[in-house]
Amino acid sequence: MTVLRSLLDLNTWRNSLDEKTLGFVPTMGALHRGHLSLVEQSLSQCEVTLVSIYVNPTQFNNPDDLAKYPSTLEQDLALLQEASDVVVYLPKQEDLYPNGLASRSFDFGSLGQFMEGAGRPGHFEGMATVVTRFFEIIKPHKAFFGEKDYQQLAIIKKVVADENWPVEIIPGATLREKDGLAMSSRNLRLDASQRTSAKEIYAIITNWIQSKAFTSTTPAAGKTELINAINDVAHLDVEYIEFSEADTLVPVNSFDLNVPTRVFAAVMCGKVRLIDNLPLF
Repeated sequence: MTVLRSLLDLNTWRNSLDEKTLGFVPTMGALHRGHLSLVEQSLSQCEVTLVSIYVNPTQFNNPDDLAKYPSTLEQDLALLQEASDVVVYLPKQEDLYPNGLASRSFDFGSLGQFMEGAGRPGHFEGMATVVTRFFEIIKPHKAFFGEKDYQQLAIIKKVVADENWPVEIIPGATLREKDGLAMSSRNLRLDASQRTSAKEIYAIITNWIQSKAFTSTTPAAGKTELINAINDVAHLDVEYIEFSEADTLVPVNSFDLNVPTRVFAAVMCGKVRLIDNLPLF
């Protein structure tokens, strides 16, 4: 496994690829099987796969959240070594922010107005800044992003289209633990009791969807029902539940089976913030 630790190393390596198809999997480390599934997708579709590990400061609107973000670099490298023949890029801050640590301005339209966009000001600007910088210096043909961060994925697709980046965005399905909890680096911060409670987020939402409760209620009433059910579980405190159009991410005022809709959740489990989303119909 090749590990690139500077922009010079990256440029030298990139120039050696000739016309080989390059797949890119950006990560912030603390890798789990969800990340590895994206790596596997890239390996199956591309001749060369590059995985980056970089915790991007500009997408954290909460300094404590940034400080507590898990760092498991040696374990991450070991996992990637086992995965297959990948190249790993460990950028320095100046590689990605040559003019100082600041985000660009973007117009995300409705995609950035709600949910994470409303509750985490600057988050998507920071994310899009570092992703487009990666595209600039890596020049991948394909880039792989998980659907667990569905809003992020939608915004990346829009930025790529708006700015004509020559990269194909490939989504990867959300991977879950056996009990349904969406895999996340933040799960490492849960203690045993919190981990037991965390699985109820998926269970409660899934049961509600499977009961087809949306056929006889309104989005407002549905949100209240789900919020109350989740808040009744120890350690859990809902930040938001939202029913949104799958394409625009605009919250729906009524359930229309002809409009693809998803349910989005952000829940505090103790001091750990967990997000998830599922298709409603």
